[in-house]
Amino acid sequence: MTRDEILARLRERIVAFAASRMGRDIAEDLAQDVLIVIEEKYGHVLELGDLLPLSLQIVRFKMAGARRKSLRHGESSKAAIDELQLPSPSLSPEDQAARQQSVERLTAAVQKLGERCRELFRLKLLGRSFAEIQEHFGAASINTVYTWDARCRKQLLDLMGGKWTV
Repeated sequence: MTRDEILARLRERIVAFAASRMGRDIAEDLAQDVLIVIEEKYGHVLELGDLLPLSLQIVRFKMAGARRKSLRHGESSKAAIDELQLPSPSLSPEDQAARQQSVERLTAAVQKLGERCRELFRLKLLGRSFAEIQEHFGAASINTVYTWDARCRKQLLDLMGGKWTV
């Protein structure tokens, strides 16, 4: 038997051994790696009886290395993208109802506020700074606007029942 025939038989056995433990696609790669090692480092070994145990020992080392690499890269713990359950981007019916109730309570509470508080909230919602709000109202100090803001928020909270959520 020629060296090429021996290596071809050896390759079949290596693939069968590795495929039984790791899968066919990985087994093909491992067999190729083992044959390269045998050619480069064990070119002097010519008998099939000597090459078979040697090649099986090398493939065991290669499989252990592949497993370590897989664990290190997190490949064993990855879930398939099709199997992941992603949350719906829309709110659940319960959350929608709770949000609607909060909006209704907030709207009713804002209607009961005084004119200055409503105007203050309107300006804040428009993105105005406290300095701009001070100028709008003609307040003497920015601290006055801070005080108005704190009092208006407290009044709104009391009108909503003492809490922001339902």
